[in-house]
Amino acid sequence: MSKFYLTTPLYYVNDEPHIGHAYTTILADVLARYHRSSGYDVHFLTGTDEHGQKVQQAAEKRNVLPADHVDEYVKRFQKTWNKLNISNDDFIRTSENRHKNIVKDVLNTLYKNGEIYLAEYEGLYSVSEERFITEKEASDGNFKQIKKIKEKNYFFKMSKYQNQLIKHIKNNPEFILPKKRANEVLGFLKNPLADLCISRPKSRLSWGIEIPFDTEYVTYVWFDALLNYISAVGYGADQNKFETWWPANFHLIGKDILITHSIYWIAMLMAIDVKLPKTILAHGWWLTENEKMSKSVGNVIRPLDLVDKHGVDSLRYYLMRDMVLGQDASYSYDSFIKRYNSDLANDLGNLLNRVTILINKNFNALVPEYGEFSNQENDILEFIDSSSKTVCKLIHNLKIHEAIEIIMKGYRLLNKYLELKEPWKLVRKNKESKSSAATCLYVALNVFYKNSLFLYPIMPDKINKITEVLRQNLPVDIFNVNFIKPGTKIGIGNSLFPRIDTK
Repeated sequence: MSKFYLTTPLYYVNDEPHIGHAYTTILADVLARYHRSSGYDVHFLTGTDEHGQKVQQAAEKRNVLPADHVDEYVKRFQKTWNKLNISNDDFIRTSENRHKNIVKDVLNTLYKNGEIYLAEYEGLYSVSEERFITEKEASDGNFKQIKKIKEKNYFFKMSKYQNQLIKHIKNNPEFILPKKRANEVLGFLKNPLADLCISRPKSRLSWGIEIPFDTEYVTYVWFDALLNYISAVGYGADQNKFETWWPANFHLIGKDILITHSIYWIAMLMAIDVKLPKTILAHGWWLTENEKMSKSVGNVIRPLDLVDKHGVDSLRYYLMRDMVLGQDASYSYDSFIKRYNSDLANDLGNLLNRVTILINKNFNALVPEYGEFSNQENDILEFIDSSSKTVCKLIHNLKIHEAIEIIMKGYRLLNKYLELKEPWKLVRKNKESKSSAATCLYVALNVFYKNSLFLYPIMPDKINKITEVLRQNLPVDIFNVNFIKPGTKIGIGNSLFPRIDTK
């Protein structure tokens, strides 16, 4: 069985989960579910980044220990992912021993191999980002709370991997996606690459993983956190597990952490002689009124607010449908309602309702036995067969919004087919087995069933409800299913997606 390992970033434990966090995690979940449905053995990792100065300061402000602070705050992410129906196989916390031990092992290895050295450094430090920045980065205005710091620290010889990084990116077009993000990284690497400061003195920061060869220092939070991708799958602890899952097929990240993942992380792997991940996929931001979401601006969208009001699958569908992978997307409540009412309430929900009601009313709730197919039946059956291959291909090419559009086209064609055939009139003339009415409703029900299964990774709860109405078990392979047999007793699909009153 083919293996598929994908990761989200580690979310900063101090943050409150917002729609950007939800998007990345739902995207990972959708990819994980699609691959499971295509016969892959999947390992899906998410988790939280729990060290650093801001965590320590937040704990001090609350007059609690940092360990108690993160134990409490991590629950916000765990609760949110549970409510969003995220099917992760593992949730790693950087405060766990299984992670801390590997970080120390890697530090020891790099130090023994001469990849880490002690030096005094003076430079600009961004408190908000918890890292040293260049003069250019400071002038660009993207960093807050900048101050000049002079202190001794340990450095990783990242600069020695500059040419190797450039070569790998150029020789592997799938390594950083989309392509424009790879070009951004190559543009960054045109300038000399500095070594990476990987420690903080305990006099300034105590909440972190202690440097094993110098207990006066703790590990820089980014160096610590990035190693989760291998510590979670057994690196240095369970070789069989590690060889099973590594290298990762996808690291899913937001575009704002592209440099840390495509340069810091990759140089670290090169230094410890570990295979590189296959793809780093950097998606865009969700904007509100063309502005990035920010607590200071006050435009943060909380996913659970939408879930509580309109259901989890409505949010999952909207996020997957309205963002083109790699580009920014703009959120508004109006656009959410329009998408919900148009696609889910009208095209999907009403269709299930009208077909199941007709079968219940005129065929004793039994799937009717079909007769001879006309050109209209053959056309729509041919479409659903071809769309199965198309949707599968689009998902594997990361064009999820296009795959969803093909699926919704299936519902729209089915609605047109019913308007053309008018089974509600046909049943008045003849509702016998193999009649035109029976054939029409048999085809309509089965095309709806097959088309809906393609949406399972995006809307697992609602598609499970559809299979319950149709008295079917969810198939292992959603792209290869048999039609529902004539004579199967079905229910009625009422109020699957109640229309939202725009008033």
